[in-house]
Amino acid sequence: MVELLIYAAATLVGMAFLLALYRFFKGPSAADRVVAFDVLTIISISGIVFIALAEGRGIYLDVALVYGLLSFLGVIVVARYLERGL
Repeated sequence: MVELLIYAAATLVGMAFLLALYRFFKGPSAADRVVAFDVLTIISISGIVFIALAEGRGIYLDVALVYGLLSFLGVIVVARYLERGL
């Protein structure tokens, strides 16, 4: 039963990824694209967590953590660039 819920949640995450990808390409402004990119990284991190749950491998959680930290720093850098025009 738990595995079925994990696969159902992973399917919903996949659909959310497609919607965020649409906003990333269609976004009317650069700020919309940055937010969509941040959403894509969060969805990717949750996908990595679901893979870790399905496979039963905890090392993937470390990968998701590092990816989350790098994503956060990347979005901060891009947001500062857009704000100040560095």
